[in-house]
Amino acid sequence: MMKDSWKEFKNTRSLTTMALLMALTIVLGYFTIQIGDFLKIGFAGLPHQLVSILFGPAAGAVFGGLADILKFIIKPTGAFFPGFTISGIVSGLIYGAILYKKPLKLSRLIVANVIVTIVVNMIMNTYWLTLLYGKGFFVILPGRVVKEVVMCTINVVLMYVLCGTMKAVEAHRNA
Repeated sequence: MMKDSWKEFKNTRSLTTMALLMALTIVLGYFTIQIGDFLKIGFAGLPHQLVSILFGPAAGAVFGGLADILKFIIKPTGAFFPGFTISGIVSGLIYGAILYKKPLKLSRLIVANVIVTIVVNMIMNTYWLTLLYGKGFFVILPGRVVKEVVMCTINVVLMYVLCGTMKAVEAHRNA
């Protein structure tokens, strides 16, 4: 699976699609709502999921790391922290491992999003925030859990609709 994903970087169409999705990620980053130091609501992660679905875990990991760095360069919100870059990489690996070249079922989307939500968003990102702001992990966690449960549900629904639309377009193109 990783070997196939690395091969995507040799395909011009794949690279162009990734670049367009990177631009979309950056644009969606402008519409992020910051609620205090510890909560941020946005949808810039949707293109990241698409890259992982379409091009695999290696492409998703590279995309996640680059997206974090480029978003910071173009629109910095606070200090740069490499922990969030690591989170982007891990997210891409998880989404790609679960969704790449596999049937896109609702159950699979739910599993991928729940794992990323728990491992990356709740555990890793909360830990990075404790390092950045000096607050206790369990002080920050409750508010983040509520937000992440809501966002996970929204992300699953949006990705399911988006993947259904992609399937319909592909079926129309092949007809």
